[in-house]
Formats: sequence, C-alpha cells, structure tokens
Amino acid sequence: MTPAPADLAAMRRALALARTASDHDDVPVGAVVLDAEGRIVGEGRNLRELTNDPTAHAEVAALREAAARLGTWHLDGCTLVVTLEPCVMCAGAVLQARVPRVVFGSWDAKAGAAGSLYDVLRDRRLPHRVEVVGGVAEDEASALLRGFFERRRD
Repeated sequence: MTPAPADLAAMRRALALARTASDHDDVPVGAVVLDAEGRIVGEGRNLRELTNDPTAHAEVAALREAAARLGTWHLDGCTLVVTLEPCVMCAGAVLQARVPRVVFGSWDAKAGAAGSLYDVLRDRRLPHRVEVVGGVAEDEASALLRGFFERRRD
C-alpha cells in the first residue's frame, strides 16, 4: 500500500512527538490519529517512564485524545499513524476503537502485532480487520529508535 500525502504529513508530526518522548527517557514513539478528512484529532507519545503507567504507549494516548475530541470511542473512518509497529496491546486498542487503517514507520521484529511477529490487526478470526501500511518513513523512524537504544547502552 502506498501512503497518502496526509499519511506522510502525519508521520512527520508523529516523528516530532517521538523525539519529545526521549526527553523523559521513554522509548521514542509518537502517534497521531487522523479523521476521515485527514485532520489530526489525537496525538500521543510514549509516557511510560514519566507516568509509571505500563499502558502509556503513544498509540493509546493518541486514541484516547481522538475519542475525547470526537466524543465517541468508535473511531470509524480514522487512521492511526505511528512511528513503530503497534504491539499486541496497542493492536487490541485499535481493534476495540474500530480504527480501519494503521500506518506505521519502523517494523518491530520483537513485539510487532501488525505483521512482524504477530498480525493481530488482520487476523481473520477476529470480527474487525484493519488495513495496514508499514514502512512509511522507515529509515527515519528506525534511526530514531536505534539512536535511543545506543545511548542507553553507553
């Protein structure tokens, strides 16, 4: 799948959010939710270290903000754009919110649930399946994560 121009613009915003996550020693992941017209209605970044909340992933924060702004947890017609392939928890949140489309940057071979390790978002046994577009701005997203973990090892 080819990313739409709105996807690329949203990924740039998600990457900017990811950079701010590392200010608090959180893994640099950023996410935005676009409405059907391509407008950002939710934003998030990893905040687990800052909040001591294991569910404070960028995707969850962005989905919560979008639901609050739109006044509904049914995010039909929305797109989640995130810098790292969603994990199982975040893939579950996407399914529960009925998000029909996910765009992500870097693949996650250790915990990815959108095609790498698992494919929860497109599992035919579940009642809702999601269109997945992976590898958008992959080099930049991967470099951000690689740099973060290299600094932690030093």
